[in-house]
Formats: sequence, C-alpha cells, structure tokens
Amino acid sequence: MPTAVTGPYWQPEIETMPRAELAQLQAGRLQHQVEWAAGSPFYQRLWHGAPVIRTGDDVRRLPFLHKQHLVEAQLHNPPLGDLPILPVEERREVYPVHATGGTVYTVYADVDLARASEIGARILWACGLRPGDLIHNGFKYGLFAGGIFIHRAARAMGAATVPIGTDSVERQMEVLFNFKPAMVVGAPSHVLYLAERIAERGLSPRDAGVRMGLFGAEPGAGEARSRARLEQLFGFRAHDLFGMTEVSTLLAGECALQQGLHWAEDHVLVEVIDPGSLEPSRPGEPGVLVLTDLTRQNMPLLRYWTGDMATLATEPCGCGRTHARSLGGIQGRTDELLFYRGARFYPAQVGRVLARFGNVGEEYRIMLDREPGSWLDQCTLQVEMAPGGLMASFGLEERIRQQLLEETGADIAVQILHYGALGRSPHTHRTVEDRRPRS
Repeated sequence: MPTAVTGPYWQPEIETMPRAELAQLQAGRLQHQVEWAAGSPFYQRLWHGAPVIRTGDDVRRLPFLHKQHLVEAQLHNPPLGDLPILPVEERREVYPVHATGGTVYTVYADVDLARASEIGARILWACGLRPGDLIHNGFKYGLFAGGIFIHRAARAMGAATVPIGTDSVERQMEVLFNFKPAMVVGAPSHVLYLAERIAERGLSPRDAGVRMGLFGAEPGAGEARSRARLEQLFGFRAHDLFGMTEVSTLLAGECALQQGLHWAEDHVLVEVIDPGSLEPSRPGEPGVLVLTDLTRQNMPLLRYWTGDMATLATEPCGCGRTHARSLGGIQGRTDELLFYRGARFYPAQVGRVLARFGNVGEEYRIMLDREPGSWLDQCTLQVEMAPGGLMASFGLEERIRQQLLEETGADIAVQILHYGALGRSPHTHRTVEDRRPRS
C-alpha cells in the first residue's frame, strides 16, 4: 500500500485523479470483474450470460442484485451458496449479515481485507488523523465487522488503537481521560450516551481533549442530529462514515470540510437509482444506492441494491479530492418507508423537520398505533426538549405539526417531552415503534 507521510492525502495519485482517468480505470476494472464473476454459478444463473462491458455506463446492462438473491442461494446450498469464487483455502474471514428471510454470510479473501484497510486509511487520513495518533474505537468487535476493520485501517496508516468497543461507561471514561485519544470512532447514539453519562458525573467531555470524531452505522437525519450534538459536547468535528459488510465495511467518509461522503470510486462503482423508474436519479436528487465491487476477489457484488437512500455529486470537493460524494450522507432506507392514512414518508424526513427547531433535542420516537375497535391509524411524534431547555413554548407542537404536514403529507400529532424522558441506552436507539396489528 502506498504510504503518505505528509500532505492532505493518503494516496494523492488516486484521491485527486482527474475524473476522465478515473472513468477509464473504472471501465477496465468493471470489465475484468464481470469476466471474473461470470465464472460463478451464481452469476451465470442471475445474468443468463455475461454482457459485453466497455465503459462504466455499461454496468446498467446487468440486473440488480438484491439481498434476497444471496439469502436464497445460501439457503439452497448452505452455508455460502454458489457465489464464492476462490477456493476454501483462500477464504480468510466470514461475517453474517442479518436479512429479511434469513442470514447472509459474506467471505473476505486477503486482498479484500487489504482493500478495506486501504480505503479506511484514506478515510482516517482525510479526517485529520496522522501516524502516532490514538483512536478510541467504540465500534463493537466480533461478528460486527466495524470494530476490527477500523482497527486494521488505523494500523495501516500508522495510528494506534484502544479496542474498547462497547465496554462499560466507567472503563470508557477511564480510557478517554487517561489516554486523551485524538479520535473517537463509533455509532453516534452510543458515543452520545457516553457523553451524557460523563456529564452526569460532573465532568465535561471536552476535558478528554478529543480532536476528531468518526461516526457511522446509523443512517438518516437522526445520525446527523446526533453528530451535531456530539460536536457541541466534545468540541470536535464529527465526520460521517459509511460501509456495509456485504460490499466492504469501509467504503466512504467525510474529509475535514464535512461536505459529504467521499466514495472510493476506484474500488466501487456507485449509482443512485430512482426507486420508481429504476433509472439513474438526477444530480442532487435522492435515490437508492446501487454498488458494484470493482476490486473484490471473493464474493464480489455487482449492481447490489443496498436499500440505502442518498444523493450523488461528481463536482470536486474543496479539499481537492475528485471522487464522487454523497452530500448529506445516507438519508434513510427504502425499507423504513412508513404508510399512514394514505401518506408515505421516511423517518429521515421527520428528522429533517426537527432539525429546523433549535429548541428540541435529537431524541425522538414515531409511534404508530390503531384505535381499539376501529381501522383508524394514529401517529404521534414524541420529541424531547433540547438539553437545558425550558418547557416547550406556546404553539411549538402545532408549528412542528404543520411543518411535518408540509414535508410528509401526514397529519402527525406532536408531543414535547422533557429532556431525558425517552430514556437512554448504550446501544442503537429505535426511532419507530409500529404497534399496529398485523393483518
């Protein structure tokens, strides 16, 4: 792996590559990947013969690959199905991915693990981490791949790691205040929980001296609100991170300018598809992320329908990186779509509305229920006041309700609760509680 010891880029020749050259690189890698994948019985069955690939746009000749395809293949031929291409002795790590209808297992080879470390090193470097810095790694270790992949990426670029995971609050505080790491990594809700427990003990998270935060694993506007709160509590810059175990646990991250997720386009081809027309979304318009592995050797996924919603911009960032970005990060998931009295909306839309009101906090719940003895659904939004805030001002609930109606088309009742009323957990919080009876 090329090593950068100075400058703003880990791999400057790749990260600042002109887009015309990047397109040529992608086309060559895509052609090779299609030929490689065509040797798998899985893709022979899915494609009915591999198409001719000459440019990156030719990827649209391939059908979409859905997680259910992987589930069915592995159920039919357990445990890994007929997608793995490399022989057993070249498979290094196996991770489970929970999916509707069953669990999907994904397998990495040595080159796939090295690729993830390379991408991760770029992400850490872009945030401002440097060799010799210390990371407080709050992602879980074990079958959740986030912890170990960040660990490897840090090692690749010369940083040290405290593999704390989701250990107790007392142990987390001991590490933070004794070692004063340069960066905290983790799920935003978990680190926010830690920060609030620190404050309850009469301490300030700022006294830990953390300069940077890197957060992922919780897509949507709720994550953005949590990251903004973390910046306030710790006094650092909170950067966005994205990855998925099926493709690669580390795929995109924000630079120091915080102007969207930078994709590693030399390793993955990124499409944003309108879920209605199944055509590419217009620039700046949200759609479903569809990812194609360009460099993975074992279990490469081509045109993988992720279910995550995002936008895509190809203009160079102010930092000088030329790879495409997703402004605003991951905005939600298609499987989070809520149906209520004829309206359709995503929880992320609710989060966007709440972000306009500075006097409410980032903790909220969307409660869906049905009146006993009737078919009439009820939807209530419970949101806390901001920390240290007074009681809700007169008319605040109505103003939020009106904004929600404009944004979502749904008439949602609003309840303002005191700070802390929704409880706290060290684990990812649930935003939606749908208690309607299943027909």
